Amino acid sequence: MPSPAWDRPILSDRDAILDASALIAWLGGESGAALVEPLLPRSLVSALNWSETLETLAEFGVDRDEARAVLPMIEVVPFSEPQAVLAAAMRPTTRSLGLSLADRACLSLAMLRNCPIYTADRAWAGLDIGVDVKLIS
Repeated sequence: MPSPAWDRPILSDRDAILDASALIAWLGGESGAALVEPLLPRSLVSALNWSETLETLAEFGVDRDEARAVLPMIEVVPFSEPQAVLAAAMRPTTRSLGLSLADRACLSLAMLRNCPIYTADRAWAGLDIGVDVKLIS
């Protein structure tokens, strides 16, 4: 019997997943921005992390269209059923670290796409769930 779709990695021409913290660091010229910049044209971002990015930008008066104009190369990936299943399954393992649904969506996207994640969130450094987490600062 073949394995379910969420058990099979999706091969991608994009080779990095960006967490909202990495995008926000780049947009704000914060620590780690220089590491994020060359990744932008080859990165994916979960729709949930894109929403977090837009929320943060809105606090500074930047709207969705302006954000998209600055980041046209970013591919936003819709939150899928396979991601939902993986994100839910991660909850017991990641609860003590305080990871949000958006965090787990990012991790599940990395699992499905077999790509490393770039983040500024140091809590992710200790994760042992089969995802290559790279801290940007």
